[in-house]
Amino acid sequence: MTNRGVAVSMLYPIMKSIARRGSDTDRFCEYASIDPAMLQDAEARIAGEELERIVRAAAEYTRDEFFGLRQGQMMEFADMGILGYVMMHSRTVADALAAYRRYNDILCSGFNLICETRGEDAYIRPVLQYPGTFSRHCVEDMASSVYQLIGKLSNVNVPLLEVRFAHEAPADIGPYREAFGIDPVFAAEDDVLRLKKELLNVPVLYSDSRLLSIFESLAQETSGDLARMSRFSEQVARRIKKSLPFSLPTLQDTAEFFGTSARTLQNRLKEENTTFQELSVRVRKELAEGYLRQGGLSVGDIAYALHFSEPSAFQNAFKKWTGLTPGQYRANVRKSGGNPEKPVYHGLPRQVVR
Repeated sequence: MTNRGVAVSMLYPIMKSIARRGSDTDRFCEYASIDPAMLQDAEARIAGEELERIVRAAAEYTRDEFFGLRQGQMMEFADMGILGYVMMHSRTVADALAAYRRYNDILCSGFNLICETRGEDAYIRPVLQYPGTFSRHCVEDMASSVYQLIGKLSNVNVPLLEVRFAHEAPADIGPYREAFGIDPVFAAEDDVLRLKKELLNVPVLYSDSRLLSIFESLAQETSGDLARMSRFSEQVARRIKKSLPFSLPTLQDTAEFFGTSARTLQNRLKEENTTFQELSVRVRKELAEGYLRQGGLSVGDIAYALHFSEPSAFQNAFKKWTGLTPGQYRANVRKSGGNPEKPVYHGLPRQVVR
């Protein structure tokens, strides 16, 4: 599978946990070399290895040998975004776990769960989907959060038959007994939670088929968007969009950002049947349409924000892109209640009108 990284929202519970301990999150960001601005970008993704590094840094910063274990115990469905709401409104615990596996790439494509049954027992295993191994804190976070969420889904006491961890036992195993109700087996062959299979069929307390349909549609859409964003051309388009209105990046600027040459960047885009010029035009067109739909901005304002030399250059470009002048487009938006009638569009122009 394509590794799409980890949603930056996976860092929010860490920040929440640190704040609850009375620690300063800004100081932690400095300690862990986290750019605070990144936390404000809901679309940002980080590498799975980076998440592991930050979790280890949080354990060091708080001097908590059991940071991951306790972090998992505080997990809430809201912390998981759309995925959490799909799980919360699923029909049974088994359906909720299946949804976790199906849409987990929304949160982190590098980690997932395997759930299998043998005889009367069910085995739930956290798995790593890139080369390497889980840090102790991450695997304990995942195990304790899954166990807590199963209990919240079913609203029953979930007795575990066995908990196994591949890592060595710490000196104090009391916190594990508090988290799981039993003492884990350490230095095992794998990491696993074992429980009675029948518990997977327990109805979810908050199950609502209507809400499930809504949130599952959103999850499917988000997952599809991530699949598109994993394409290099979409990463380039996003870079151009984030640069505006501060600057309109050149081919050379963008190549330097991605750590490659202009020729290599163009060749990679060619493999995806596009060019840097086409992406630049697409981004400006999409932003222009958005500004015109919002209202409140003059044609001159929009031309300035999109780095056209003058309003007439923007007007000519927009007419070439859409077949409408900016004024006609805006009038159509008003008449159609937000969905302007669009003429047949035959692709992106090769040249930007300046």
